[in-house]
Amino acid sequence: MKILMINKFLYPNGGSETYIFKLGKALEEHGHEVQYFGMEHTGRCVGNNMNAYTSDMDFHKGLKMSKILYPIKTIYSLEARKKIRLILDDFKPDVCHLNNFNYQLTPSIILEIKKWSRQTGHKCRIIYTAHDYQLVCPNHMMNNYRSHENCEKCLGGHYYNCVRGNCIHGSKAKSMIGCLEATFWNRKATYKNIDTIICCSEFMKSKLDKSKVLQGRTIALHNFIDAVTIEKEDTTSMNMSDKYCLYFGRFSEEKGIGTLIKACKALPEVRFIFAGTGSMETELNSVNNIENVGFQTGEKLEILIRQASFTIYPSEWYENCPFSVMESQMYGTPVIGAAIGGIPELIQNQRTGMLFESGNVEELVSCIRELWNEEAKVSEMSENCSQVQFDTVDQYYSKLIKIYNGEV
Repeated sequence: MKILMINKFLYPNGGSETYIFKLGKALEEHGHEVQYFGMEHTGRCVGNNMNAYTSDMDFHKGLKMSKILYPIKTIYSLEARKKIRLILDDFKPDVCHLNNFNYQLTPSIILEIKKWSRQTGHKCRIIYTAHDYQLVCPNHMMNNYRSHENCEKCLGGHYYNCVRGNCIHGSKAKSMIGCLEATFWNRKATYKNIDTIICCSEFMKSKLDKSKVLQGRTIALHNFIDAVTIEKEDTTSMNMSDKYCLYFGRFSEEKGIGTLIKACKALPEVRFIFAGTGSMETELNSVNNIENVGFQTGEKLEILIRQASFTIYPSEWYENCPFSVMESQMYGTPVIGAAIGGIPELIQNQRTGMLFESGNVEELVSCIRELWNEEAKVSEMSENCSQVQFDTVDQYYSKLIKIYNGEV
């Protein structure tokens, strides 16, 4: 089978790129041909035989370009249609697997795929993996920029609420572009051309299903994770000075850092380690029982996770399928997680961790105190983590190939 993997960034930039690179490699290992389409960039590490890519375009720096052409290019891209047509004619894919494409590649590529398939008679399924809420929310997070509160006002096609809230980067102009883009493609019902939309959580599926255009096309399938061997250190033999609970990720408001900092202050006897970076770094650095070790990756981060008594994921926005929650349990470390978005789907409450009401400081404090003082319970939860089953990329592949074949 020939698969054209489509994503606006073709270099390591975030979760969706990690997804397409690992999935593309797995597809090739199972005997399929894979090529990639997206923007040109100096860091591009995958590609296609025609060497056809769109011009690099950064929406974050937008409106410094032509104030007339730039908004048009983020809604509809003639360049993207021409470039993808070159690949379609040459590669003749059986599946076009869309990932992040709005604003830079634009949904116009969907029209070209369908046109090519119709003109050539070559059947090509269009699959889309939703890494965020872009198809139903112009700012993609379902989170109000001004208040940082979760917001569902745009669901059902009421996109002008994005302009009212300046929801895209706090900019009225960019929010207007986002509103126009969403309205244009929604009215054209372009997304009806997508055969299957893969949602990485049941929660995300429930939100996308609010759209009449998307209803009946969604399927929930949690993300895959690399297989690891649990070698959990026995924390019962550790000195109290060595014990710690861990937060790793971005230091930002929507991640619940403000709430976690309040919990840390209420628990001066507990040692907290924060690994990451972000806008709230100065605030957390002023708390005596927080040790900020900065952004960590690879073996250093793995050791931090493995040796933690438990990790905390206090997010306050509609998280999809956070890799951090899955990774922690795979290493045998229980998770205290906010009961929001797709997080409750990943944590077995009171078995592999604990859930608390998102934003509720008192509940979070209670959960932390309980696990900090009950080492036997932490040990039992850690043992339960060894029984957690998250898909590896090969297991994910076995489910995905059925979607590619139209069996699901």
